[in-house]
This record gives sequence, C-alpha cells and structure tokens, in this order.
Amino acid sequence: MSPQLYEFHLPLTPEELLKSGGVNQYVVQEVLSIRNLPSQLKAFQAAFRAQGPLAMLEHFDTVYSILHHFRSIDPGLKEDALEFLIKVVSRHAQELPAILDDATLSVSDRSAHLNALKMNCYALVRLLESFETVTSQTSLMDLDLGGKGKKTRAKSAHGFDWEEERQPILQLLTQLLQLDIRHLWNHSVIEEEFVSLVTGCCYRLLENPTISHQKNRPTREAITRLLGVALTHYNHMLSATVKIIQMLQHFEHLAPVLVAAVSLWATDYGMKSIVGEIVREIGQKCPQELSRDPAGAKGFAAFLTELAERIPAILMSSMCILLDHLDGENYMMRNAVLAAMAEMVLQVLNGDQLEEAARDTRDQFLDTLQAHGHDVNSFVRSRVLQLFTRIVQQKALPLTRFQAVVALAVGRLADKSVLVCKNAIQLLASFLANNPFSCKLSDTDLAGPLQKETQKLQEMRAERQTAAALLDPEEEWEAMLPELKSTLQQLLKLPEEEEIPEKIATKETAEEVKGRIRRLLAKASYKQAIILTREALGHFQESEPFSHMDPEELEETRFLNFLGTIFKGPSASTQEKNPQAPAENMGPGQTDYKDKPRVSEPEKSRGEDDLVKQEMLVQYLQDAYSFSLKITEAIGIISKMMYENTTTVVQEVIEFFVMAFQFGVPQALFGVRRMLPLIWSKEPGIREAVLNAYRQLYLNPKGDSARAKAHVLIQNLSLLLVDASVGTIQCLEEIICEFVQKDELKPAVIQLLWEQATEKVPCSPLERCSSVMLLGMMARGKPEIVGSNLDTLVSIGLEEKFPQDFRLAQQVCLAIANISDRRKPSLGKRHPPFRLPQEHKLFERLQEMVTKGFVHPDPLWIPFKEVAVTLIYQLAEGPEVICAQILQGCAKQALEKLVEKSTSQDQDDPKEIPMLPTFLLMNLLSLAGDVALQQLVHLEQAVSGELGRRRVLREEQENKTKEPKEKNASTETTMEEEMGLVGATADDTEAELIRSICEMELLGGEQILAAFVPLLLKVCNNPGLYSNPELCAAASLTLGKFCMISATFCDSQLRLLFTMLEKSSLPILRSNIMIATGDLAIRFPNLVDPWTPHLYARLRDPAQQVRKTAGLVMTHLILKDMVKVKGQVSEMAVLLTDPVPQIAALAKNFFNELSHKGNAIYNLLPDIISRLSDPEGGVEEEPFRTIMKQLLSYITKDRQTESLVEKLCQRFRTARTERQYRDLAYCVSQLPLTERGLRKMLDNFECFGDKLSDESIFSAFLSVVGKLRRGAKPEGKAIIDEFEQKLRACHTRGLDAIEEHEIGQGDSKRTPAAKKQSSASRHQHLTSVASDNDFVTPEPRRTARRHPITQQRVKKNKPRIVFSSDESSEEELSAEMTEDETPKKTTPIRRASTRKHRS
Repeated sequence: MSPQLYEFHLPLTPEELLKSGGVNQYVVQEVLSIRNLPSQLKAFQAAFRAQGPLAMLEHFDTVYSILHHFRSIDPGLKEDALEFLIKVVSRHAQELPAILDDATLSVSDRSAHLNALKMNCYALVRLLESFETVTSQTSLMDLDLGGKGKKTRAKSAHGFDWEEERQPILQLLTQLLQLDIRHLWNHSVIEEEFVSLVTGCCYRLLENPTISHQKNRPTREAITRLLGVALTHYNHMLSATVKIIQMLQHFEHLAPVLVAAVSLWATDYGMKSIVGEIVREIGQKCPQELSRDPAGAKGFAAFLTELAERIPAILMSSMCILLDHLDGENYMMRNAVLAAMAEMVLQVLNGDQLEEAARDTRDQFLDTLQAHGHDVNSFVRSRVLQLFTRIVQQKALPLTRFQAVVALAVGRLADKSVLVCKNAIQLLASFLANNPFSCKLSDTDLAGPLQKETQKLQEMRAERQTAAALLDPEEEWEAMLPELKSTLQQLLKLPEEEEIPEKIATKETAEEVKGRIRRLLAKASYKQAIILTREALGHFQESEPFSHMDPEELEETRFLNFLGTIFKGPSASTQEKNPQAPAENMGPGQTDYKDKPRVSEPEKSRGEDDLVKQEMLVQYLQDAYSFSLKITEAIGIISKMMYENTTTVVQEVIEFFVMAFQFGVPQALFGVRRMLPLIWSKEPGIREAVLNAYRQLYLNPKGDSARAKAHVLIQNLSLLLVDASVGTIQCLEEIICEFVQKDELKPAVIQLLWEQATEKVPCSPLERCSSVMLLGMMARGKPEIVGSNLDTLVSIGLEEKFPQDFRLAQQVCLAIANISDRRKPSLGKRHPPFRLPQEHKLFERLQEMVTKGFVHPDPLWIPFKEVAVTLIYQLAEGPEVICAQILQGCAKQALEKLVEKSTSQDQDDPKEIPMLPTFLLMNLLSLAGDVALQQLVHLEQAVSGELGRRRVLREEQENKTKEPKEKNASTETTMEEEMGLVGATADDTEAELIRSICEMELLGGEQILAAFVPLLLKVCNNPGLYSNPELCAAASLTLGKFCMISATFCDSQLRLLFTMLEKSSLPILRSNIMIATGDLAIRFPNLVDPWTPHLYARLRDPAQQVRKTAGLVMTHLILKDMVKVKGQVSEMAVLLTDPVPQIAALAKNFFNELSHKGNAIYNLLPDIISRLSDPEGGVEEEPFRTIMKQLLSYITKDRQTESLVEKLCQRFRTARTERQYRDLAYCVSQLPLTERGLRKMLDNFECFGDKLSDESIFSAFLSVVGKLRRGAKPEGKAIIDEFEQKLRACHTRGLDAIEEHEIGQGDSKRTPAAKKQSSASRHQHLTSVASDNDFVTPEPRRTARRHPITQQRVKKNKPRIVFSSDESSEEELSAEMTEDETPKKTTPIRRASTRKHRS
C-alpha cells in the first residue's frame, strides 16, 4: 500500500495493527523473524538518511517486529533500535515547525507527516514501555535476591542503564507536544488517542515504585513537564483527574510524587482548577466506601496532607467539599482534613491583619481542630495535639484561644492512649517554650502584680466616672437637645389623658423634684422628665424655679428653656443676662460649673488611652496567671506519668520538667527531684534522658567567669540536697559520679568545693556541709579527689572543738568511705584490699569523737557513730580492736555516771535505786548494735573474701612449684578441679569457719558483745520499766542486729521480737522490727518461716508508716522467694485500695513485678478471691472490685482465662451469700474472654443460671456478651446469641419466680436460686483451700482489722499482754508470748547455697 494512500490509526492493543480494519487503514504486512531484524533495521537507517523521518512510513513493520519480539531479541539490538528511534523523532521535531508554517503544504504531504508523527511517537512510546516493563521486573527480582550488585545486573541485562535513558525521551516528547502540531489534523482537532498515547507512558512510568527515589528526580520532573504541556495545550484535565484518583487508590508510593506535580501545575502552569477537580473527586467519595478501602483512603489522606503543605491557599477554596470526611469512619481521612486546616491556619490565615471573613474561617478551622481533640480514635486525638504543637511553635495561635487549647492538652494527659499522652506533654512543652507571657511563670509571683494592677484599673475607672460627671453641662445639653426636642414634640401632640403621670409625693420639696428631673435627663429618660416637669409646674406654681415661666413664649420653647435651666443650673441663664452677677447669689444646691476646670480634648483622649492600656495590662496578667495555674495543674498529672512503662512517654515527661524548671515554675523542682530514681532504670534511653536533664539544668550555669559558673553550679546542686532523703542523695551521687567519670565537671568546681569545705571562702555551716557531701559524691567517680586530701578532710570534720559538729563529721566519714570499693573482693583479685593502719590519725579522731560525744545528749551523735563504725570496719586493719575500745570506753563512762548517781543518792536517800539517764542507755545499746552488725558484715565479706583470695594465690603458687611428673600422676585431683569440686569444697570450708565464729564466739564467752546481751534483753522484755520511745526503738533495732549474728540466739529471741512487733503501741518500733524481721527472713529463712502470718498481719496495721514498711519488706521477701507465697498475699492485695496513695502505688508495683514471675498471680487468684469475698474477713464490695480489676488485668493467656472461668463458675455452687455471687460475677466480667472461654461458661451454665435474677449479676454477664460481640467473627456470633438468650431467659424466669414467691399463698414455691442458696448454706465449708478445684473460702487467722465488718467479730480468748508503766514487777512487765502462742516449725525452705544469700 502506497504511503500516501493509507491512514495510520493508533491501536488500543498491538494486535489491532495485524487485522485489516477500515478503508485505507494501515495494517502491518509481515512480522519479521528475529534473524532478519538486524538487516531490516540497517535498511531503515539507510532509508532515514535518504528520506528523513518519513522513512518510517515504509519501515514501520521493522519497528513493529522489534516490539513484537522484544523479550527475545539481543539487548544490543534493542538499544540500537531505541537510539535510532530517538534520532528519528528528534529530526521530525526539528523539521515540523517549518512544515507547519508552510501555507502551501498539500493534503497528501500533511497526511504523510501526520502518519509519520503518529508512527514515530507510537513506536517510541511502546519501546519506552517495553523497556520499563522489563526493568521493573528485573528490579523486583533483585529485591528477592538482595540489593547487592543490582546496578551491575541491570546494566548487564541490556547493556545500558535504562533509568538514565528515560529522561531524554520524555524531554523529546515534551518538545514535540510544545509544537503547534494540531494543524496536521483535520479541523485542527487532535485525536484523543494521540494525547492518551503520550500521557499514558507517563502514568506507566509513575507506577514503578522506584520513581519516588531521589535518583529518579529528573525523570519525575520530566513527566511533570510533559503532563503539564498536555494539560495546558491538549485539554487533558479530565483524564488527568481520573487517572490521578485511580493511581492514588492503587499505588501508595505516588502521593508525594503527584503532590509535587499537581502543585507545580497549579503554580507554574496556571492550572489551579485541577486542584479543585481532584479535591471534588475525593470529596465525592463515599466515606463508607473509604472505610472498606484502607489503601485508597491512605493514598488520599497522604495526598491531601502534602498538598495542603505546598499550596494551602489554592486548596482552601475547596475545603468545604472535604468536610463530610470529618464525619466518616476512616480516621486517616479525618487526620488529612484536619492537617489541611492546620496548614491553612499556619500559612494563609496567620497574622493580625486578617480580614473579617478570613478571621471567621480561621476560627472555624480552630474550632474543628479543638472538637477533634476529643475524637473517638486515639490517632486523631494524637494528630490534633501534634497540629496544635506546630501552630503554637510557629506562634499562629490567637491569644484568645490559649486557655482553651491548654485546657485541652491538660485534659488529654489522662487519655488511655500512650501516644495521646505523649503528644499532650509535647504540646504543653511547646506552650511553655513559646508562651507570650513571661520567661518566669510562677503563679505566686504573678498573683501580686495582677492584684495590684487590677486595683489600679478599678481606681482609673472610678476616676473616669468622676470625670464624666464633671463634663461641661453646656456640652451635654447640646448633645441631648435634638432627641429631647423630638420627644417633647411627640408628647405635646398627645392629649394629657394618655400620658402616664409622674407622681409627686406630698412631702417632696421643689428642690427634690428639680433633682429628680435633672437625674431623669442625665439618664436620657426624656419622656418621664417632661411629664414630671408638667406635674411640677402645676404643683409648685409659687416656688423657684417653677414660677419663672414666660407665658408669651411658645410652649415648646418654654419647656426647653425651663429644662435647660434645671439641667445646666440657673447660673447659665443669669450669667448670660448678667455676667457680673456674683456667685453668692446662687441658691442652695446649685453648682457653679464654670468654676470647675474643663477637661481639654487632648487630655481626655490621653486618659482614654491610659485606661485602655491598663485594661490590656490587666488582661495580659490575668492570662499569664491563668496559664501558669494550668501549667501547675499539668505538672501534678505529668509527674505521675514519670514511671510509665513506655520509654518515650518517660522521656517526654523528663524533657517537660526540664523546660518547666527553666521557666521558673516552682512546682517543677518537685518533678526534677522525682526523676532522680530513674537513673537506675534498665532502659538506656531513660537513664540517658535523666543525665541529659541534669546536664542541661546544672552543668551549664550562667556566669562571667569559670569561677562564677562554678559558684552557681554548686549553689544549684546544694539546693537539691536540702531536706533530701537518703534515696535522693544516692541517686544524685550516681549522676555526679557519671559526670565526674566523663570529665564533665570542671576543675574550678572541685577547687571551689575544697575552698568552701576548708572555709577559705566564707560560707554558712550548711554550705560547708553540702560541699563535703558533693566532694564525697565525686569521690565515687574518682577516688583520688578525696584520697589525695585525706588528712585535710580529717582536719576539717574531725578536729577537736566544742561543741562538735556531728553533721559535718558524718558527711566527712561518708566522703572518706567512697575512696574504697565497698563490694566483696572477687577471687580473681591479686592485690590485697585497701586498708589503713590502726594507728592512723583518722581512727584516733573517730574513736575520740564517738567516745567523747557519748555523754552528750546530741541527737546527731547516733547517725554519726553509725557512719564512724562503718568507716572503721571498712578501712582499718583489725577494726574489731578499735571498736572494742570504743565500746569499752563508752560503757565505762556509763558506769561512771551510774556510780556518780548512786553516790549522790546515797547521801540523799539510800533506799532509792540509782537511775541512768535514758539517752546514755540508748546510745550504748545503739552503739553495740552497730558494732555487732558491722562485725558480721566484716566477717562475711572482708574476711571471707580475703581468705578466698589468699587460697587462690596459694593454689597458684603450689601449681607453679609442682613437678611435671606430679601433675600427670594426679589425674583424679585434676578431674575434681575440672568439675569445680575443689573450689566449692574450699568455699564451704571458709563459709563454715565464718558461721562457726558467728555462732560460737561473737555472742558467747568473754566476747565484748556478749556482755551487752543481758542488758539488751532486760530493756526489750520490760517495756513498762523502759518506756521511753526512743530507747525502745534503739533496743529493738539492736536486738534485730544481734539476732542476725547467730541462728541460736535468733531462735531463742524470735518470740520476743514478734511479740514486740504485734503488741507494741509505738508505730516506729513496729516499723523497725518489721525491717529487722525481714532481714532475718533472708538470713535464717527456716527459723522465720513459721512466723510468716505475723509478717503478713502488719499489712493491716492501723499506722500508715507501719503498713508502708510492711509492704516494702513483704515485696522484697516475696519477689526474692524468701517467703512462701500463700493465700495470705491477699493482704498485699488489700493495700491496692489503701487511702494513702504511696502505699497503693507500692502494692501495684508489687503485683506488676509478681506478674513477671510465671503464673504466680494466676495460681494465687482463687485464694485471693475467696479471702477477699469472705463475709467474715474480706473487704467491702467497692474495694473488692477495684482490687480484682487490677489483679485480673494480669491474666492475658487464653488457657489461664478459660481455666479461671471454669473455676469461678463452679465457685457459684459453694458461695453462701448474695454478695459472693455478685463478686464472682464481677470477676468473670473482668476476664478477657474468647470463644473457647464462652463455651466453658455454657458448659457450666447451671452453676450460675439460677443466680441471674439478681440485676447486678445479670448485668455483669451481659457485659461479657457485649465484650465478646465487639471482636467476634461471623461464625462465632451464633454461640454468643445462644448464650445471651439463655441469660435473658433465666433472668426473666428468675424474676417471675420471685414475684410468685412474694405473692403466693399457702406453701410458697422456692425458686432455683433459693434452693441453691440453702444447699450452699448447708455446705460444710473447709478451713483451707488445698487446690484450685476446691476454691472454698478459707478462714485465716487474722489480727484485728481496720474494716468495720471485722470489728463485730468475737475475738478468741487469748492470754492478754499489757504494757504497763505503773507496775514495776519484772514478771508482770514481761512482754513475751506464751508457749501456746508460739508457732510450731513447718517444712524448711531449702536454699541452694548458704553462701549465695550471705554474700
């Protein structure tokens, strides 16, 4: 077919070109074989050189054949074909301008060029798409194989990098489309297929996931430009809109790419309407459909969000179309619309110069954002808070909305979602950082200025009102005259009968009526004033001024002049007539207004400006004060979140407190201190956050010089030490130690601390003490800080002076203690531990201070001597010798005092028994206890460690000296060594030696500690004689320390200890003994085990302090497996509802930790439920529910849930009261049930079916149905429906039966519930629960309760022990339990190694 005779139709599929179509339609004659393709391509190239681009008309079959065999032909041929086609199209693009401008172009030539253009473009586009398809498949294979060497494989596959070739082709097509090629078509209308062909390749390229990569940016830009030309020149908008919507739904990587393209078309190409078209299409999408198409919704949401960031002004006109999606189910679309609103507020609707309409739009957007702060979806709430954070950071939030948004953020702090809480904290931090009020936000500091300025404003307003009263009456009269005249005219027309007369009282004078008229005029009550004037004219015809009416004047003029005279005063008229009239002639009550100073206009406007400024100032201070109050409220909530499980939340909390502290919020210091214990966190992120916080707050102080900065730093750290607990000091020590080790504390700081400690710099005693404390903390990180100045420290704190500063001396001892490692030396250490000789000045001074201070009643001596004894045992060689001398010296002084007393009493009254001062006896016993405990620690750690070290050295020495033959001969010994038996035996031998010393020697024979035992027991056994609380507390602690030494002594004194624990009236003593018995339970578990119920009993102690101590001790013992966990753990559960928040938090922490120990809580739950719901010894219903809600939240495994459901259902059979039924039903409702759990309930339905007549039980089971429905699968809904029907049927039947029972006559019928109840009441209940299956309420032996139920119980008659201070007989004052009260020993707790627990 001749090229001039046919017409090339662009096919939808390549196969269409093989079929014969209409008249003169081009058809491919022959698909060439692969073998002939290279030669035919060369022929085409030759024809192109001769004929130009029109050569395609004769050689299209060659190109078609290449496309047909594309996957099979050689890569080189593909590349040649592409390169050649680019040349053809490029030449055609160069020639077309001249051809298009040729007016003499014949129809056949135009047709030839059109066909050539369509053929060239079709061939190039299809070749481009073929390359793209192959490349994308290859890249997918590369992803499967791994990305290594991907580029090399891509190049070797077809000889060149396709990703670099795409851009030139797209640029060529763009160049072609920019020509005015429509003239090639009839009537200059380009066929839609041609535009679709060119743009289609762009959309095909966009589908490749790699198009969004940075390296493909040139290709993306080329596609955008090509499509931009199609939009502007070829009416492509409708197609582009549809295609973009489709692609957003199916390709999630395209949102940012298409946003970049659309924003470019809207700005650079002037195609703003395409934004409206796309948004209209998205807005018309049904929200319900989008909820079923999450991928599409995600694409639309990402597109809208990014588009709003780029072109918010263009998008804003289409926002109304999207508002329906705010009510849709898909949260991503809601987030996108809200984000778009926020961007418009930030970029378009920002600033003070907005027009009214723009301001209204901004307010609507902000209202919508605030409303969605309470959205049902946590992701939306979180997103709203993030958006407000950006708005606040960019200062785009109007001041009028500050309080509302801060209140929103504070409210969201209590949100269940961790993400929302985290973003709420971030928003509040942004408010602090960008607040427009003050750099210091202390509500106490702001309250004063606010009150002062408010008072000033009130005074200014009062002055303004006074000034208003002093305005010139002439001016006021002129202002009111027009309105007064019109009112007068209306009244004169009315007949007098229609007027409502103003009554004049009989006793009212003319002056009083005149005053009333003036006031009515001032209030603009003109009508009443005129009517009253008429009445007065008739009533006071002879009185002034009513008698001076001129009858010749018109009535209107007469009235106006008369009213003017009254309002302005007669002086006006008289002065007009007689300016020289003296002021004395004025009547009483008349004011000379002319004598008043008139307010000039500038002064008046200045006064108004001042008032406005003052009002603004007061409003500013009020806003600042309200803001600081909200921040203070937030601090209280945020501080409770500091110990959340989520690391990111804790980090946000820490950052918030740092910022709050920097802005001077007073309560922030509480948070800064509260974060200290987080330094021990196992999470590195949290630990680092705490370090960064203290680094930020304390290591970068302001100052002109290094010394000034050091002074501020020390001052700030010292403030933290004020009233700090021991725990706080330890945490701060860890932080400072970290800073010292990293050399973050400058030498100037250490230098200044030494100067303060040695008083080279003037400072207070407290500052000196805190300097020594800080030096001691630094010594933990670098011992040489203190070690190199040991003598200086001794002279600072332990020098001879009177009175002694025991606080400073104590801190000096603690600082010196940090120069040695307190841990037990490891066996691998070759060097002996650091010790100082006995003769060292340090120990001389310590011995002297302790001994001399013994006889002075200084309360600081006791903590000092404890630290001193500890330091002696830590650093001295032979510390027992020094401490024995101290004990002897103090005991000698006590005896001397006693002798002195007895001598003086012998002279006065020989019969009176000599008395020792209480504080001396207390000091002596306390000192003995400290020495006893430190001696034990010394033996267990230092001596034991040194024995091990020497043994290892000895063994190494022996191994070196052994002959090689001896080594080979002793095979049996070698095997024992390999198995670790030799070391273990030696360890046991050393441990046995230490144990025997403790058992046989320390408290026996001639040892000094043994001498104190009788005195100690006498004080503890006779609380009536020795009733001083401090003495009792010291004696009980010392007894506990003595018991730690020897198992024999401990066993003999346990009864006494537990008697004091139960029956002492002093809370401090009970707390001390609780701690002591806890330590004994770890050291001698088998001895303490029978007394465990007495330990649990303290959890219900009436004293808050004792309950807290007992909770801490029992937590430690249970989690360390030192106490058998029995049903008595229910006492710990009761603490979950303790009125003291710290105790409740302690109990919650205990169960959190216990939940990590396997199935511990699951195993204990049956017992706990039984005990707590026991009508005789449990808790009230509301606390029970609070406790069980917490405990059942730890049951997360399906098998555990199913087992518990079964046991709880069966428990209904044995329950005896309605209250127990309700408790069990509540427990079932709190379990996370599954379908299998529901089947268990159905299997056991008869256990609780007859109890469903009770509304609360029925409601509990209905709530289970509601929970199951929420996550039920379609196939599981049938069983849920069946269960619900059975519930409702039993509930209805039970209610009917109850009604029959109530109204029945004669023999009333019993309901199933009643039968069950009676059978339950006849059930013989067990005294203990041996297994889960029994699940029967036990009757534990308990001490007196604090709950009202238990106060009604009849107590068993036990031998009563009374502490009496009136009776002096030793027998009567004995405080020990009798034999029958002493618990008998039970099965011992086995321990793997005795040394493990003592180390």
